[in-house]
Amino acid sequence: MPKTHHSDSYSHVLKYTGIFGGVQGMSILVGIVRNKLVATILGPSGMGLISLFNSTINLLSNSTNLGLSMSAVKNISEVYDSGDQSRLRHIVKMIRSWSLITALVGMALCVVCSPMLSKWTFGWGNHTLHFILLSPVVGMMAITGGEMAILKGTRRLGNLASISVYNVVAALITSVPLYYFWGESAIVPSLIVMGLTQMLLTVGYSYKLFPLKVSSDRQLLNEGMSMVRLGIAFVMAGILGSGAEFVIRSYLNYTSSLATVGLYSAGYMMTMTYASTVFSAMETDFFPRLSACTGGITTTNTIVNRQIEVSFLLVSPMLVFFTIGLPILLPLLYSGKFTPVIGMMQITVFAMYFRALKLPVAYIPLAKGDSWSYLLLEAIYDVMVALLVIVAFNRWGLIGCGVAITLAGILDFVILLVYTHFKYGFHLSSRVRQYAFIQFPFAVLAYLLTFVHSPWVYWTCGILLGVASTAVSVHILRQKTTLWESLKARFTKKFRHE
Repeated sequence: MPKTHHSDSYSHVLKYTGIFGGVQGMSILVGIVRNKLVATILGPSGMGLISLFNSTINLLSNSTNLGLSMSAVKNISEVYDSGDQSRLRHIVKMIRSWSLITALVGMALCVVCSPMLSKWTFGWGNHTLHFILLSPVVGMMAITGGEMAILKGTRRLGNLASISVYNVVAALITSVPLYYFWGESAIVPSLIVMGLTQMLLTVGYSYKLFPLKVSSDRQLLNEGMSMVRLGIAFVMAGILGSGAEFVIRSYLNYTSSLATVGLYSAGYMMTMTYASTVFSAMETDFFPRLSACTGGITTTNTIVNRQIEVSFLLVSPMLVFFTIGLPILLPLLYSGKFTPVIGMMQITVFAMYFRALKLPVAYIPLAKGDSWSYLLLEAIYDVMVALLVIVAFNRWGLIGCGVAITLAGILDFVILLVYTHFKYGFHLSSRVRQYAFIQFPFAVLAYLLTFVHSPWVYWTCGILLGVASTAVSVHILRQKTTLWESLKARFTKKFRHE
C-alpha cells in the first residue's frame, strides 16, 4: 500500500492510537473479569505459581524462537508492498518452515532442561513433570508467533484484533472452571489449553488467507538465514528481558514467599496492561510508518516526536485517574488480599510516564535495521531493573520494587536519548518537553494525595486533578488535529440524511 503524505499527521496518529487502544481496552475488560475470578479462587500464592510458570515458559520461548515474530514482519511487509503474490506465498512458506523448526527445538529444550528449570525456578518440591507437560506450550507459542507475523506483515489488523478479543474470551471460558474445580492443580492444564486455543485461533485466520502447503525444499531454509540473523538480536534481547523477570520473581520467591511473587506480578502487570491501551498502536501502526521513512533525520524526528506527543497526552490523564482509583480498582479487579501492593503500583505509575516518552524513541534502532543497538539498550535496561529491584526490595519491600522500576525507567530514558542523539541525530522537540512540564505536576500531586487520610479530600481533589489533566490534553489535541471536526461533520451529515 502506498504511503500517503497524511500518514504521519497528528490526526492519523490519534486515530490509529484510538482504534488499537480500543481493541486493547476490550481485551483488557474481558481479561479483568478473568483475573478477578482467578485471583479470588487461587489467591496470591496461586497467582505467584502461575507467574513463575509463565515467566519460565516465556524465557524458553524467547530463547528458541529466533526472533521471527519481529524479523519476519519486516521481511513479509516488503514483499507485500511490492504486490508480488507469488513471492508472498513463497515467503509465507519459508516463515512457516522456520516456525516449525523453532517449535520442535523449543519443545525438546524444555523437556531436556526440565529438572534444572524445576530447581532454579522453585527451589522446593519437584516440578520436573510440570515443565515436561508444558513443553508443547513452547512449541505452540513458536507456531503462533510465526502466523502472527504473517498477519501483521500483510496488514490484517482486523484479524489481529479479532484474535486478541477471542483469545481472552476463550481464556476466561476455559481456565476459570478448571481453577474452580481443581484449584492450583489446574494451573498446568489451563496454560496448555490457553496456548492451544491461541494457536488454533491464529492458525485459523492465517491458513484461511494462505492455505498450508507442506514443502521439504531445503532452499526455503537457506533463504530464511538472513531473517534468522536479523532475529538473533531480538532473541538475545528477549532472553535478557524474560531473564530479568525470571531473576526478579525467583529472587522474591527465595527471599520472601510465593505470595509476594503473586503480589508483585499482579501489581506490575496491572500497571503495564492499563498503560498498554495507549501503547498498543506502536507495533501495528507506528513501527511500519517509521520503517518506511526515507526522508532523513528531520522526517524521523517529526514522526517520532508526534507519536510521543499524542501518546503522552493520552496516557497522562489515564495515569492520574489510575493512581487515584487504585484503592477501589485493585480489590475490585483482583481481591482484597492484593491491597499490600497498592503502594508499589502508585510509584510504578511514574515509570509509565517515562515509558510513554521513551517507547517511540526505542523503535528508531529497529526501523534503521540496527538490531545490535537495540540489543545493547535492552541489555542495559534489563540489568539495571533486575539489580535495582533486588536492592530496593531488601530495603523497602514491595514499595521498593516500585521505586526501582521507576528509577530504572528514568535512567533508561536518559541513556536512550543520549544514545539516539549521537547515533542517529534524534532530539526531543520543544513541544514534548513543554507537554511533559505541564502534565507531570498532575502526576506528582496525584501521588501526594495518596498520603491524605480524609476520604472527602482525597476523592474530591483526585477527581479534580484527573479532570484538569484531561482538559489540558483534549485542548491541545483539538488544536493539533482535524479529527474532532471530521467526526462532527460525519455525525451532522448522518443526522441530515435521517
